[in-house]
Amino acid sequence: MTELLEKAIARLKTLPASEQDAIAAMILEELEDEIRWDEAFTSSKDALAKLAAEAMAEYHAGKTQELDPERL
Repeated sequence: MTELLEKAIARLKTLPASEQDAIAAMILEELEDEIRWDEAFTSSKDALAKLAAEAMAEYHAGKTQELDPERL
């Protein structure tokens, strides 16, 4: 465990139980979100690679145009 995490946990221990539980729930939710994102990107690598290849083919074929921030 890192020193920063140990410091955070030490401060959490001083909070009332309800606040500790609320923060613990937020942390666990964040960790679950990270797992879901990792799984989503892992399972979509082929699709992302295909889209990237298509975009590069369009670029090389002259079918793209430079992004103009003034037109966003």
